[in-house]
Amino acid sequence: MDKDEFAAAVEAGEPLIAQSMEALKRYWEARDYGAPAEEVERLRLHSESLAQAVSDYQLRVIARAQGKDLAPPH
Repeated sequence: MDKDEFAAAVEAGEPLIAQSMEALKRYWEARDYGAPAEEVERLRLHSESLAQAVSDYQLRVIARAQGKDLAPPH
């Protein structure tokens, strides 16, 4: 993977990062403003799921840049 391909892969992940940050913000707001516990928990799980997706994506981009293949995600 050359420098341009790497930059393109990183840029391709930016919308997912933005989604993850927005989900975290919604979770914090719900928690801080006393939303029902079920809603706070749903938002927390959603936020954590998106954060894990970001982490997985970035790990795969780095692995590809190093010429490695990772096992498919579950």
